[in-house]
Amino acid sequence: MPILLTPFLSTPSIANEFEVSGKIGLEARYFFQQAQFSEQNGQSNLSVFVEPELYWNWNNEDDSLIFKPYLRDDQHDSQRSHGDIRELTWTHVGNDWELRTGINKVYWGVTEFQHLVDVINQTDSVEDIDGEDKLGQQMINLSLVRDWGIVDILVMPGFRERTFAGQKGRLRSGLVVNTSKAEYQASAGQQHVDYALRWTTSIGDFDIGTSYFNGTNRDPLFNVASVFSAQSQQATGLELTPYYVLMEQVSVDIQATLGDWLWKVEGLYRDTNSQNYWASQVGFEYTRVGVFDSAIDIGYLVEYGWDSRGENIAVINQNDVFFGSRIAFNDVQSSEILWGAGVDLDHNAQSIIVEASRRLGDSYKLSLDVRFFNSKNVQDILTQLDQDDHIQLTLERYF
Repeated sequence: MPILLTPFLSTPSIANEFEVSGKIGLEARYFFQQAQFSEQNGQSNLSVFVEPELYWNWNNEDDSLIFKPYLRDDQHDSQRSHGDIRELTWTHVGNDWELRTGINKVYWGVTEFQHLVDVINQTDSVEDIDGEDKLGQQMINLSLVRDWGIVDILVMPGFRERTFAGQKGRLRSGLVVNTSKAEYQASAGQQHVDYALRWTTSIGDFDIGTSYFNGTNRDPLFNVASVFSAQSQQATGLELTPYYVLMEQVSVDIQATLGDWLWKVEGLYRDTNSQNYWASQVGFEYTRVGVFDSAIDIGYLVEYGWDSRGENIAVINQNDVFFGSRIAFNDVQSSEILWGAGVDLDHNAQSIIVEASRRLGDSYKLSLDVRFFNSKNVQDILTQLDQDDHIQLTLERYF
């Protein structure tokens, strides 16, 4: 993975500020049922992770460097035991512009249950299946600040492959994904240079973003391949191999803040060599502040996801309704609960998530995550997770 760093380290200036922070955590998962596939591990799993953060700034804070590595060691799944550089970025701030060079994470979008337009960083899916965890992406990002909005120009030399659970891992497809056999439509393969352009602005109660992306699709297609024995050279089974195609994408995301209501929409048009399609995610969040004269705020969320490719594609959110609630206790411990449910209107499949967290003292945080999956339709890809209902407890120590 190439790393882009401007030779700022040669400056004789000494950093005005140096900070070290981060977190270390212990995660325990328990699956309520035995594994669906014979090679998978049992019902319990432990892992530990660490994510330190080193920060320097100098030149009156016009220049800064952040380094955030990440490492996880998993009890059973060797593919989940992995490391990554989440961020290694030099930032220079000008009068009306900002340049970020190195490895970084960029988030686009406004909706809660699906982030359609968020295409810059690759998904680190061995961390969790919700798509929230991302790998660091090497990039040069120039931001231009104007009266009419902010323009971001991104050049990304190099591609990050998606991570997948290994043979012993839970929360995976029936066939194991062999990432060592990944193929690319681009002749330069993993070294293909991607480009993106984004404009964001606020007009009254509306926050608007429009984006263009040209490069390798972060969502791979899959080919079914035979697995051969090293001794006999005979086929012993099947596996999936990723195939990454080139794409162009135009997208828009809008959030309107109207009193206690947040109205949200994400939409895109994606063009690949195999198909062109539209997709959207729309919804709202209504928040009741100080319920029953307390400090508690409760938000109610409803969203709908649609994909023009229809039910014959291996995409979960092609005709789905989502609803849930966000509860903020606004206490000293920053206690929060988020729950949500998704219903596939084509395959009658359901999924439920519960995420709760609470600070313990000044340095610790305890999180509880619960996930349920229900699908009996063999045409629905959620069927492969039907026996992966689980509870996850995470204790994090911040420093």
